[in-house]
Amino acid sequence: MRLLVRRLLGEPLVHFLLLGAALFAAFTWRSEHFETGSKSIVVTQGRIDHLATTFAATWQRAPTQQEMDGLIREYVREEVYVREAMVQGLDREDLIIRRRLQQKLEFVTEDVAAQAEPSNEELQAYLKAHAATFATERRFSFRQVYLNPERHGVNWARDLDRLLADLKQAGAKANFAALGDPIMLDHEFKETSAGDVRNAFGEKFAAALASLSPGQWQGPVESGYGVHVVFLAERTEGRLPPLEDVREAVRREWADARRVEATERFHQALLRPYSVTIETPRAAGRKQEPAGAQQ
Repeated sequence: MRLLVRRLLGEPLVHFLLLGAALFAAFTWRSEHFETGSKSIVVTQGRIDHLATTFAATWQRAPTQQEMDGLIREYVREEVYVREAMVQGLDREDLIIRRRLQQKLEFVTEDVAAQAEPSNEELQAYLKAHAATFATERRFSFRQVYLNPERHGVNWARDLDRLLADLKQAGAKANFAALGDPIMLDHEFKETSAGDVRNAFGEKFAAALASLSPGQWQGPVESGYGVHVVFLAERTEGRLPPLEDVREAVRREWADARRVEATERFHQALLRPYSVTIETPRAAGRKQEPAGAQQ
């Protein structure tokens, strides 16, 4: 039975049926409560219970009789003002009210879409289709020796060649931390993500690491600070993790995508009966001719 309900909730047709029922109920309630010229206000027991429940949720206690009377009076006051404002059409050209009404109708769509639960097959397909979103980043283990071009002036190219030659001769055993110029960055990085490398050294340095050959000193490698001689110890390529490792993240993204899709489908369904005409806007600076003007 639960499997059947889950499948039904996943069907777009069921979504529209539920949306239609919700909208019918909303419009029926509106017509009953905001009928033009209606002067009858009935404060039902259900409304009183709702006022008392809302008060208790806010103040962590039930309202006194005096407070309850005040809540009812305020509700009647609000009802009168809302009805009279709508009778006078004050809601029609108010940008804030228009956007709020749009949001409330969109919330109906999103609430219905949120009821659907994805199957493992749907989540796996979504993970595969959006691999770039969930794949782990490429990681680097490397050492770097910094050379400040401004400090070395016209001799920086010569000094760089000398530094690179010394490091190549020493290889992996080089005392790299004692060489080069001072910089407020570590000399050695282990299992550092490509994003962290970009944040620390800049895009150009991170791109260079992706193409260096591991196991030897190489340079110059440019960064936002200057130039570096780099020993790439290891580069681990990114991979698409199994679904179980990222299930919650995939489900969250899947649900967001479904909400966007449901909202757009609902919008298109509402728009279908309408005929939309968009007048050609006047060119900037051109004055509008008064009505009835002779050509």
